[in-house]
This record gives sequence, C-alpha cells and structure tokens, in this order.
Amino acid sequence: MRAWRSHQAGGPDTLVLDTGLPPPVPGPGQLVLQVAATALNYPDLLVIQDLYQARPPRPFAPGLEVAGRVTAVGDGVQGLAVGDRVIGVVPHGGLSEQLAVPATECLPLPDGVDDAAGAALRLTYGTSHYALRDRAKLAPGETLVVLGAAGGVGLAAVQLGKAMGAIVVAAASTPEKAAVAKENGADAVVVYPASLDDPAAAKAFTAALRAACQSVSPRGEADVIYDPMGGAYAEPAFRALGWRGRYLVVGFTAGIPKLPLNLTLLKDGAVLGVFYGEFTRRDPVLARTYLDEIMAWLAAGTIRPHVGLRLPFNRAPEGLKALGARQAVGKIVVEVG
Repeated sequence: MRAWRSHQAGGPDTLVLDTGLPPPVPGPGQLVLQVAATALNYPDLLVIQDLYQARPPRPFAPGLEVAGRVTAVGDGVQGLAVGDRVIGVVPHGGLSEQLAVPATECLPLPDGVDDAAGAALRLTYGTSHYALRDRAKLAPGETLVVLGAAGGVGLAAVQLGKAMGAIVVAAASTPEKAAVAKENGADAVVVYPASLDDPAAAKAFTAALRAACQSVSPRGEADVIYDPMGGAYAEPAFRALGWRGRYLVVGFTAGIPKLPLNLTLLKDGAVLGVFYGEFTRRDPVLARTYLDEIMAWLAAGTIRPHVGLRLPFNRAPEGLKALGARQAVGKIVVEVG
C-alpha cells in the first residue's frame, strides 16, 4: 500500500510517498476503504507544518475527507457492507490507498454522485450548514453575504444559503472566482482587492457590499455575513452588516482580525463563532440530523460540490501548494484509485 506521509514538519514538499506499507485491518466498529478520492482542506496544510491544534504522531498521512468502496467490515458494524460506496471523515490518513475508518463516520454515497464530489462534501458542507442553520439561524428571504465565496466552504455556503431560501451576495478575489460563485447560485457578486491595507480600499469594499445588498434585497442590508477569511477583510465586511445582523467567524485564511467591539453595539449585532468539529463531538445526534438534511439535498441535486481541481495520486502535494497559495476554486480533490 502507498501513502503520502509527513515524516518531519514542513510544507507540501516535505511529504514522502511511502510504499510497501501494510494494509489496514478493521477493528471493532471500523470499515476498511479502498480510497477512491481524498478532498484537501486548509487544516491538511497546517497539520503537516505543526501549525494545527491537533498533532498526530509521525509518520502520518494528511487528508480528512475520503470517498471509497468498503473492502472489509469489523465486528459490530451494521448497515454497511463490503462493496458499498461511502464517504467518510478521519482525523488524518486520507492520502492513502487504503484506510480504516469508524463506521459511524461513514455515510452511503448516493447514486449519480461521483467519488470526487462525495469526498468534497462532509467538512465543507457540514461546516457551512452548521454555521447557517444552527449558529445564524438563517431564515428564508434574509440576505446572506459570503466572503471567500469561491473556496470550498464559501461555495458550500452559497449553495446552502440558496437551499435555505436566502438572497446570497458572494464576495471573491477575482472576476473569474466571482463568476463561479454566480454559476453556483449567488444573486449578486462583489470582487475585492488582494489587499485592504489602504483605508480607502477598505471603505470601498464596505460600500461595494452595501450596494450589492441593495441591488438584490428588499431591505437593502446584510442579515448574515459568513467569513472564512478574517484578516483585513473582517472589519470592512462587518461595517456592511445590517441592524441585528449576525457575523459568522468561520476561519482565518487571511489572518486573525481585531474587530472594534463598538461596531457590535451600534448594530445591535452578534459575532458568532463556528467550531464544527467540537459541535459534532458534543452533540453527535443533532450533527447527524444536519448531515441527513445535507445528504437529502445532495441526492436531490439541490447542492453539488464544485471540484475545481482534480489531481492524480502522484501529484497530491501540488494540491496542498495550491491551497497555500489561495488558488483553490471550490475543492481540490486527489483521485487516489
């Protein structure tokens, strides 16, 4: 068996393609998958650099989201059998040809959904669904602004916002990325600059968000802002929030921001953290209920993960480099087998 593994802390170039590894054996409650596809996520880039909160013992393979076919079933597993196509989530290990996964972390992959799209679903759509449905309590007819709208969680938020009946304004860094967000259901788009260090650029970004909301929303203001970026984009975006709006803190690809708290008072607004992994640990029953809604929308074609880049297994490190350079449009997926 082959796997891309981290033997020392560093960037994607430090990963080693190890061969001749022993195949996994399912323990109680586990499945063994012949991995077909692994979706890459920003934490995969952080964990190999020892910059993530979880630090697996080395050597380990990065990769959190997988799709594949069941080849072996451990004791106590019910509802899944050898030959089933499933998607699963693991703490690490996805960039391997075979993988043992807890059966509780696996879901059947609907017919008509390919492995790459399946692998790209769980974390991005789970995170965005939890943010919008649970934390923001997004209601039909409300206006949702999505920053980083062409990334994995961003495009998921665009699609899910539309599925929940919201008006969606998508903000992205290039016209090409904005066009992808539009193709995925956004009602209006805003293109922001690569840097907002100039106060005039920051004010222009706020004005552009407000204008976009006014162009598509009867109320003309943002009810919810979904922010996976942070950095210099957070304060100008927050200034575009309407009265009693909700600001979702999803991630920090542009850095950790400092937000003037007087803005929350002036808008009677709320800043809401989104920690999907901890939520699933603390309330697995509700988390599964939310996943069932996502899977129903997937099966119906209401949502569909956008895979912007597919790479063969021998080029997996290139995908992590693209993540680090913020070049991803939708999800990057490594097709393992």
